[in-house]
Amino acid sequence: MNTLRENVADYLVMRRAMGFKAEGLAKLLMSFVGFCEARGVDHVTNDVALEWATAQIKVPVHDALFARRMDAVRLFARHQQALDPATQVPPETMCNRRYRAREPHIYSDTEIHALLAATDTLSPQFKAVTWRTLIGLLAATGMRPGEACRVSVDDVDLDNGMIQVLDTKFGKSRLVFLHPTTVTHVRRYLRVRHDQLPAATRACPMLFVNGRRTRLDPDKLGVTFRQLLAAAGIPIIAGRRPPRLHDLRHTFAVTTMLAWYDDGHDVQARLPLLSTWLGHVDPASTYWYLHAVPELLDQAVRRLETRNSVTVAGAQS
Repeated sequence: MNTLRENVADYLVMRRAMGFKAEGLAKLLMSFVGFCEARGVDHVTNDVALEWATAQIKVPVHDALFARRMDAVRLFARHQQALDPATQVPPETMCNRRYRAREPHIYSDTEIHALLAATDTLSPQFKAVTWRTLIGLLAATGMRPGEACRVSVDDVDLDNGMIQVLDTKFGKSRLVFLHPTTVTHVRRYLRVRHDQLPAATRACPMLFVNGRRTRLDPDKLGVTFRQLLAAAGIPIIAGRRPPRLHDLRHTFAVTTMLAWYDDGHDVQARLPLLSTWLGHVDPASTYWYLHAVPELLDQAVRRLETRNSVTVAGAQS
């Protein structure tokens, strides 16, 4: 009889064979497996699923994380129950989905400049240049950190000012266009990369490489980024999620929408454009920012009130 770990591994192979991206699900399920193994549990039960979903493992548990953990176990348990009748499927009632989206950290221009300056504290010098270029690219394009780590040198077309982002989070691909200043910085990084990498490692296809001259690991970016936050003097506010590298993507989306509001554009009509740029499945994912960021919601309410007052005035005249 297979172990729980083997059953989970088989399930993940099946998911990937069906075309699903399973990286996030795999991390959660393997965490669950380790939790079960430490307690001598060999199949899913409601009690152990709830105990794991509420356990503080590396990070504090908030409502959204609790929901993701329960969803992961529930997906696997529904599959496994047909093979192992002892498997319990945690009911939906065990997970309260009425949680408020956690407000992302929106970096100010001052904070972004401080992060870029903080890269000078990194060593060796090539690491500093790599991180300065990475942060600048994420801030200027709104790309996901994982996407930037997977970009190859061949995906970068600086003559036409664009990067090809392939096989993203939802299996989509898109073109990201670069501002001329961003092109300049990426071109400079490529020159440094060429000059400082030994000839034997220049064949590495990835744009961003680490000290071992292999591609940056998106799962390990947080360690260095926390160092940069401290060096940049960006505080971690008690009771709120610490600022993340991924929040540069949120910052790009929010500042873009705020600029549209300031310029008098119809933001609702433009959301599909931003959704396509960010690689969201649909505009509903982008619309989330209006609710997660109070400043955007205030702008939307003001725009609606202004529109309604104009309509009323027109009707009265």
